[in-house]
Amino acid sequence: MPHFNKLTPNLVVSSVERSLAFYVDVLGFERGMTVPDKSPFVFASVTSGSVEVFFNDTAEVLKEHPDWAGRVKASAGSSMFIEAVGPGAVDALHDRVKAKARVVTPPTRQWYGMREFSIEDPDGFVIIFAERVEVRK
Repeated sequence: MPHFNKLTPNLVVSSVERSLAFYVDVLGFERGMTVPDKSPFVFASVTSGSVEVFFNDTAEVLKEHPDWAGRVKASAGSSMFIEAVGPGAVDALHDRVKAKARVVTPPTRQWYGMREFSIEDPDGFVIIFAERVEVRK
């Protein structure tokens, strides 16, 4: 059985530029590579620590994979779960982004030992930010 060491979400988006700006300017990710080097982009990536996200232009994806036509706009129900590090990290991030992103769920302490909130990105992908807290007994 293979051992996996990394997962990179590869999101098909309506505007690579818009997604890149949202993840960098609103969420604080660092800009990675773009294809081509100058806009308009067909691909881009962002990173934060060991987290990396890819963005692919919908039209380009469909040119390369025409059989994906019925699957490409599948953001509804799709989500990413990203753990933040440090006490109060989730609340600080929520305070920073709540005016710039649609908050889906406010900060909530979960029974399984996580404090979480979620937002929706420009293409409807839900991003859950979480930090580990003490489990309630």
